Amino acid sequence: MYSNENLLATPELRCYTKDRRIVLLRFPQVVDKTIRTCARALTPGGAPSKLCLGGSFLSPRRSGCPKSAVEVSMAVVVALVACVAFSIQAHAQTKQPSTALISSRGVALNPETGKVYGVETSRGFVSVFDPKTKSMSNVRVGAGPIAIAVNAVTDRVYVANSEGGSVSVIDGKNDSVLASLSVGPHPYVVAVNPATNRIYVSNTFSNLITVIEGTTNSTTTVKAASADAIAVDSRLDKVYLLGYENTNLIVLNRLPSVVGKVPVGIHAWGIALDDATGTLYVTRSGNSEVLVVDEVSGLATTVATGAIPCAIAVNPVTNTAYIVNHGDDTVTVIDGVRRAVIATVKVGMHPQAVAVDAKRNRVYVANTHSSDITVIDSARNSVLKTLHAGKNPYALAVDPNSGQLYVESYGEPALAVIDPR
Repeated sequence: MYSNENLLATPELRCYTKDRRIVLLRFPQVVDKTIRTCARALTPGGAPSKLCLGGSFLSPRRSGCPKSAVEVSMAVVVALVACVAFSIQAHAQTKQPSTALISSRGVALNPETGKVYGVETSRGFVSVFDPKTKSMSNVRVGAGPIAIAVNAVTDRVYVANSEGGSVSVIDGKNDSVLASLSVGPHPYVVAVNPATNRIYVSNTFSNLITVIEGTTNSTTTVKAASADAIAVDSRLDKVYLLGYENTNLIVLNRLPSVVGKVPVGIHAWGIALDDATGTLYVTRSGNSEVLVVDEVSGLATTVATGAIPCAIAVNPVTNTAYIVNHGDDTVTVIDGVRRAVIATVKVGMHPQAVAVDAKRNRVYVANTHSSDITVIDSARNSVLKTLHAGKNPYALAVDPNSGQLYVESYGEPALAVIDPR
């Protein structure tokens, strides 16, 4: 918790607006203006807006979000500013507000080659770790790389560059950039269908989805929805678009065109697909619950979780889902057959990401604010150990063959290789 004195001395506040922008406001003499701008990040209904929520994920010093912007007063100003995640910078001069984006898809693994790719957003490149040579290299991409997706079939890597309005296509054989494709301002999510060799890109400020043909790198757009998360079912050739402020899960077909809408309610944050059972898991952060949706029938079951469920991972072998609850430092374990909670596991401070090692029946949870990784024994749903990680880890990847763990964090270097044994 910060004092008013600290607030007045802060040259920069980092606010998260309704469209997931990070607005860096530098007004050393008019902090009250900054506070009012941050206050508008709250939704009228009282639930955290996705920017207030996104800000809380980033800051290592998060406090609870106020229930309504109307309630903001000097007594709660400090809590609000902590909620929207401010950071003290070395720059004292006044500048125009700048924007950046955050994403939980900052790291990706090619299971065929074992190579791992992690974004270095502030430095404009992607780090590449090759487990065969145990070496780390860098690939220069566009400005503000934020999300990565890998097509293991073609050995191509797709990097969304939020500040450059582009997607960089990397040849995984020699880790060089083959093409830079214009996809419109602020690309945020990128997802791959390896069966069709199509890549889907969402833009934060647009309801257009860019579709890249992997063979030719040609692009088309479809008017669908502003997507904060994308899930791809290669088997059924369907694409699911999830928007935090959209009450429906949008379904695209191969054309692509919108072929369905699944009601999920407002404040849906995370999505995961169990290909083996055709089951979608969608978290509703404002309601502290997850929807378990049958892909074919569209029928949904609501399951209660902890506070602010934000990320999901599924073990297809055991048909078990793991829901990370950012607000109360827990993981909710759900039996996919019964669609019921079977355990709640306490983890570190403000977890944000989760990854499953199905072969070894382990679950890894990135605790952003305690800067560590919780290792869960899935057979007993109990904590095995806690691993030290980089500063504020926010994304994870596990090699299904070796069991090696890869962690993306807000520190530098962003990509870390951790032996979980």
